[in-house]
Amino acid sequence: MLEFLNRVFGREAGGSKNVAKERLRLVLVHDRASVSPQLLQTLKTELIKVIEKYMDIDEESLEINLDSNETQVALVASIPVKGMKRVTRNLASGI
Repeated sequence: MLEFLNRVFGREAGGSKNVAKERLRLVLVHDRASVSPQLLQTLKTELIKVIEKYMDIDEESLEINLDSNETQVALVASIPVKGMKRVTRNLASGI
């Protein structure tokens, strides 16, 4: 997620042309998917809650982005897993 924010706010190494191009790409991806930055943050928060029921994860290194090509938009998540939690019968059934 930090990489995503760095790209959006222009902290990435490289020329201003590349930064502007990346910003435009991100705006287009968000427009095509009709996803606001707030919605993406909410999605990230809720994904973390669900995944943490089953795994110990490194939230600091977690990255969630939208990526697209000409025909589709994909949610891409990189979630470093530290370990698995023991799943009990009640947890697995949602009780």
